[in-house]
Amino acid sequence: MSTTSLPAPDRSPRLREALLAAAFTADGLLDLLGAPAYAALARNETVPALRATRGDSPLEILVRLFLLQHPIPYQRARAALPLAECVEDGWVTQTGDEVRATVDVRPYSGPEGQDWYIVSDLGCAVGGAGGIGSREEGVVLGVGGASTTLAGITVRTPVASALDVGTGSGIQALHASQHATRVTATDLNPRALDFTRLTLALSGAAPAELRQGSLYEPVGTETYDLIVSNPPFVISPGARLTYRDGGMGGDDLCRTLVQQSGDRLNEGGYAHFLANWQHIEGEEWQNRLSSWVPHGCDAWIVQREVQDVTQYAELWLRDSGDHRTDAAEYAARYDAWLDEFEARKTKGIGFGWITLRKSAAAAAGNPSVVIEEWPHAVEQPLGPAVQAHFARQDYLREQDDAALLAGHFTLAAEVMQEQVGLPGAEDPEHVVLRQNRGMRRATKVDAVGAGFAGVCDGTLPAGRILDAIAQLMNEDPVLLRDRTPQAIRLLVEEGFLEPVPPTS
Repeated sequence: MSTTSLPAPDRSPRLREALLAAAFTADGLLDLLGAPAYAALARNETVPALRATRGDSPLEILVRLFLLQHPIPYQRARAALPLAECVEDGWVTQTGDEVRATVDVRPYSGPEGQDWYIVSDLGCAVGGAGGIGSREEGVVLGVGGASTTLAGITVRTPVASALDVGTGSGIQALHASQHATRVTATDLNPRALDFTRLTLALSGAAPAELRQGSLYEPVGTETYDLIVSNPPFVISPGARLTYRDGGMGGDDLCRTLVQQSGDRLNEGGYAHFLANWQHIEGEEWQNRLSSWVPHGCDAWIVQREVQDVTQYAELWLRDSGDHRTDAAEYAARYDAWLDEFEARKTKGIGFGWITLRKSAAAAAGNPSVVIEEWPHAVEQPLGPAVQAHFARQDYLREQDDAALLAGHFTLAAEVMQEQVGLPGAEDPEHVVLRQNRGMRRATKVDAVGAGFAGVCDGTLPAGRILDAIAQLMNEDPVLLRDRTPQAIRLLVEEGFLEPVPPTS
């Protein structure tokens, strides 16, 4: 799989026309397969899709050829593809009266409904409880939950330059091509660069500048407005598999990737990473991650999940199919993982997102570094919420308590209030404000906080609202003004309240 030659991209537009004509798109697949079979395909379960493609329409033929990777009679394949060109260019191979796909071609819907295609190695579309089941070093994976998560959290403002570190099959470079004038994609695996070239060409996107090498080595001291990376973040004993194992000890690859990004970001630029990090005995994981943040950068780090070392080892042993090997061999590999964690005093592994932004305030010694745990459901895409988070941090850095009380605020869209208490009780035990967008946060507030948030429509300054609340509740307005700014600051920081820009 990792040694076969790859198709030539030169005549990709002709193949793309054929795929579109057959409705071999994300929407077309959903219409053909139905929701259950479509969802099963995303989990790498193919039986429902096979049952749904027993006809001879061009779309059914393409699904069986490129997604299910079944042999197709030559004459039937001719009805769906410019077959002579596809054989010549290496997209399919012919044996007797049958043709087979040489690569996985997977329809993928862009953020504005674009019909894109992600090209990867056969059998390496990501999904399924058993992992990809491959132990070949150079395989290149397709679209998985990690790559779509990274695409969703990335800020998508127009930029001059973007860098995709560890591009794999090219999904991040493909997204970046829509809002970056120049895209550079790097990977240690030269095969991944070839797949990125195919993905971009078959998706009708502009080509990227492709460079081979590890981390930032291929770009030297060049700087960018956007950096994204879904790196080989797995913390493992050794570097068996290029697509997942970083080859450095512990979480050093992710740390190095994050720490060195500051020197490659332009002012105002963003860097987005997925990462794993160690939970070390006797060390706070938040302190570990704060040490990764480079000078001159603000940071928002979200831990989404934590696994103990046994869960983590089992997950990645299944991913590579080691659980299907000889029992003694499996036990030896499992032991090696646990030996590695024991030697490093690792008690768990965290997974999450790291977003950096280069800012003048951080460079001046006043960075905003927010590190939190949030395992709950969020609403993707989160890019706008990420951008809003940093804008709120900028605002709060500039406001002392007096400025907050003089400021005007509005309640964010789709914030709901929940009252929690015993049935029939005159007053609730507590009040919860809950977001239905973005991070979908919830926070407890007291009666003052609930009343304050409820009347924030931007017309009155915060101090005047508190004075009115004090009068209604028979409280001392001076004491209320003294104790409330911290609560206002928290509601702004978490996105429940939005500052109203001053009018000229």
